[in-house]
Amino acid sequence: MAEVFFYLLAALAIGGGVGMVTRKNPVGSLLFLVLTLASLAGIFVLLDAHFLAAIQVVVYAGAIMVLFLFVIMLLNLGHDYQPDIRGGLWMVMGFALSGLLGGILAQRFGGGGELTGALLPVAGGPGAVRALVEEHNAVGAIAGPMFRDYLVPFEVTSVLLLVAIVGAIVLAKRRI
Repeated sequence: MAEVFFYLLAALAIGGGVGMVTRKNPVGSLLFLVLTLASLAGIFVLLDAHFLAAIQVVVYAGAIMVLFLFVIMLLNLGHDYQPDIRGGLWMVMGFALSGLLGGILAQRFGGGGELTGALLPVAGGPGAVRALVEEHNAVGAIAGPMFRDYLVPFEVTSVLLLVAIVGAIVLAKRRI
């Protein structure tokens, strides 16, 4: 049953990403991005990474989406109210149903290997992750590698978000 939910959430994430890129209305695009981030949080829950799922919802789907919404409102991108969100819902549902159908077919004809062992990038599989969480707790197991091994990409992402916010404000202030 977890594999069915995984394929459903993966199809929703892919459909939300495609919907975000193809929308003309920036608010509609933002809503599809929220759908994608919520689907990723659901995938984290399926992998027993509850802390990452909570951080995904609070930080990305909450704070950064509100920030992007304020930037869109600050830019005042016009008032062409075209109902393109409704058409995208059918596309997302099509992706979800095709992912569900593909997952069922892969389970039926593919041999049905274990899902969590193939998705976790840790040597030793889920048992190694559990041992790491028991040794350092959930926050320490995530924070240790993030600030030790992935510090530069973490900081580059922070600077990239800061540059995007400053650029949006500069573009908006030029028109005022």
